[in-house]
Amino acid sequence: MTGQLAFVESPVQLLNVLEWAHAQAPATGAPADAGGDTAPGGRGAALPGATLAEPGLPVPGPPAGTAPPEGRAHPSRPGGHGPTTGPGRSAPDLTVVVLSPTDPMSRGQLRRMAQLARDEGVTVRWQEARGGRGALARTLRELARPLRSAERVIIGDPFSRYVQLLLTLFGPRHLTVVDDGTATMEFAAQIGRGERLVRWHRKGSLGPRELLLAPVSSLARRRLAPTGNRTVEIFTSLPVEAPEGITVTENAFAWTRTRFGPPLLTGGADLVGTSLVETGVVDAAHYDRVVGELARTHGATRYFAHRRESAEKLHRIAVETGLQVVRPELPLELIARRGPIGRTVVSFPSTVVHTLPLALAGTGVKVAVCEIAPEWLRESASPRAQGFLSGVAGTAAHEVDRLTARAAAPADRLEFG
Repeated sequence: MTGQLAFVESPVQLLNVLEWAHAQAPATGAPADAGGDTAPGGRGAALPGATLAEPGLPVPGPPAGTAPPEGRAHPSRPGGHGPTTGPGRSAPDLTVVVLSPTDPMSRGQLRRMAQLARDEGVTVRWQEARGGRGALARTLRELARPLRSAERVIIGDPFSRYVQLLLTLFGPRHLTVVDDGTATMEFAAQIGRGERLVRWHRKGSLGPRELLLAPVSSLARRRLAPTGNRTVEIFTSLPVEAPEGITVTENAFAWTRTRFGPPLLTGGADLVGTSLVETGVVDAAHYDRVVGELARTHGATRYFAHRRESAEKLHRIAVETGLQVVRPELPLELIARRGPIGRTVVSFPSTVVHTLPLALAGTGVKVAVCEIAPEWLRESASPRAQGFLSGVAGTAAHEVDRLTARAAAPADRLEFG
């Protein structure tokens, strides 16, 4: 199959695999044209690669097994043109296996990212890994041989039970972990301390499913650690302290900056949504109130929804705040780089407060992070939630503004910290 095999389950993972491949094999000739969209777009304008969501209705991606509709400009080719491998760039010796998720938003973004990867000369294999009864056994059977023969394996989510199960089938000589959000910070800390791999927002003791899979997770953790016969690399844009024996390589989003933009800047601000309500960390009422406050304070008109945000919440935000809800069809780093984008982008603690300053370097866009107050957390939230979210905000790049919100009364204002 290939000497390098990547497993991805989200659009961001695939983006960061492309960034890793670009870092391994820089262009030998003149860089490709940035290809950014520079068509005029005022405040609230629709973005290429983004869909305006009708309030209350999710926007699904294309059906499984289909190509983008004929006649529609491909997300990698704004206006019908865009980046390709082209002269001066060698196609990477890389195969990406997409372990397809089930939710429509993730599938749609992944299909668009898969085409971007193909444009770069990457082989992409779409695997319906969760496609009903027998899918798991079929996937393991079909991937066993390429797994055993791969010289290097790249994964995006070391906490994924699916990836952990795959890791039990083989012991790769070289392993690379790319970002799938802020979980990379927790992974580096846990693997460095030799702890059980547990997502930061999980609470309580092991449930029946976790107990059943505990032997798999234990073996996978050992396979994710360096040995005399195995090297481990973390390719990240996050502030990660290198665990003993693991190499940490910076992801500066060079591929994104080379391929897209610079963007046209609009007036006002754009807000970036989060799935902290959906994961049971943040109280919905507090979240809705602060979104409205942020919109009024910064003159925001658009709200970029996280792909896991519920249709009901997005409908409520659109109706109560007047914000235009946008369902991005690509990771936000690409959407922002292509533009148009607001001069200020406000986010809650998430990966984008680390990645957007890199992707938008030199464009004049200001990124701000609104810190999560302890009062916003639900009683069911993990005890580690507040500390982890504070760490995400506190370690953001020095050029990122920090906003604080006092949650005592609805009239409280958000201020620069």
